[in-house]
Amino acid sequence: MDKALRIAWCVFSTLLFLGEPNWTGAAGTGDSLSKDADSAGGGGKERPSLYVTTILEDPYVMARDNGLEGYCIDLLEKLSETLHFKYEVAVVKDGKYGSLNPNGNWTGMIGEIVRKEADLAVAPLTITSERENVVDFTQPFLHTGIGILLEKESALEDASLFHFLAPFSTEMWGGVLVAYLVSSLCLFLAARMSPCEWDGNEETHFTFLNSLWFGAGALTLQGAVPQPKSLSVRIISAMWWIFSIVLLAAYIAGFSFVLESGTDQLSIETFEDLVKQRHLEFGTMESSSTLRYFKNSKNPIQQMIYESMTKKEGVLAKNYQEAIRRVLDSDYAFIGESISQDLAVARHCNLVRAVEVIGARGFGIATPQGSPWTNKLSVAILKLGESGDLDYLRSKWWESSCSDEDHDKWSPLKPQTLGGIFLLLALGLALGMIIAVVELSKKSRRAAEQEKVRSKLGCCPLL
Repeated sequence: MDKALRIAWCVFSTLLFLGEPNWTGAAGTGDSLSKDADSAGGGGKERPSLYVTTILEDPYVMARDNGLEGYCIDLLEKLSETLHFKYEVAVVKDGKYGSLNPNGNWTGMIGEIVRKEADLAVAPLTITSERENVVDFTQPFLHTGIGILLEKESALEDASLFHFLAPFSTEMWGGVLVAYLVSSLCLFLAARMSPCEWDGNEETHFTFLNSLWFGAGALTLQGAVPQPKSLSVRIISAMWWIFSIVLLAAYIAGFSFVLESGTDQLSIETFEDLVKQRHLEFGTMESSSTLRYFKNSKNPIQQMIYESMTKKEGVLAKNYQEAIRRVLDSDYAFIGESISQDLAVARHCNLVRAVEVIGARGFGIATPQGSPWTNKLSVAILKLGESGDLDYLRSKWWESSCSDEDHDKWSPLKPQTLGGIFLLLALGLALGMIIAVVELSKKSRRAAEQEKVRSKLGCCPLL
């Protein structure tokens, strides 16, 4: 009997010494995950345990064989390391972000926070005034807005009749026109001043119209008459020929690229363009903050967008994945968070986001009202932003598979691009005009000397 008591006491002492085991790594199955923050630096104190609700949305939270992963999971891990807490993550039961029902109850993650079924909601949850009335939000960990996601082929506008002008910008074409007129004028003036260009009646073949024709012939590499004879006119002509060759080479290179790549001009760049067009349906996610934004907006264009989305059946997507699939497979434009659309553009090279972004907003972590974790998490998020951790997570999960195409982007040439050849032409014109003045002055001096000689010879018979 004593021996049995001694064995029982040894077993009890051993269990008491070992204590309760803690989780030392992430573990999870299905749509849940548990994690105990690293015990280093905790002084052996028991870590508080938090229940976290989230929603499946790429790349924020994604289900894998060994549990959950994504931007929000990495963010939660860094917060747990900073604030030393354990957490358990589960996907929201109804699969919704959170909106107010007609009966006054909140759905989704916001509803679970309001009912205190969860301590935190870590997800791409937009901070709105309506939600702020029932829960507390931390500082935003991501900033975003409302944009338009389009399929490239359906969004690009057809090439215009003047698409051949696309290689050069408007300023560039204006510079070429000014250079052409000034060069023709200098050619005309130099020919008028240079005696070598005169015929027997002191007239020149380089009239202003002929000078314009000469310049146009050089631009098309056809050549033109009359042929320059004087040094000044030849210098001006040579500078214009060099300018024309460089200009044509730049135009041909740009135009060939335009023909290969097609037009990059979107037919829908703003929400006003979206309302005016008729070939694309558009919508957003049902029960989303984006839909409520348009509902409460006083802007006439945004009111028209809300009316169109609510009147038409089937334009509201049930989730983000369905919205992306509809944009890819049909004539559909998706209105949603711009940062999520940037991810879709990075993953699908045939998608594009319109330029205009409205309704600047942020994603924050939701906590029950009065929770002591709100301020702690806000400070921790600010520290992560200052240390560059948030930027690292953004680059990690928003990595683009279309990065190689960015090097092929092209824009019309501007005058600054060919500024050197414009400068060379200006110097050539100035040099030609100076030489023409010198030639004219020499001719005048020679004529004056000959006149003096003739006048002296005319006086000799009288003497």
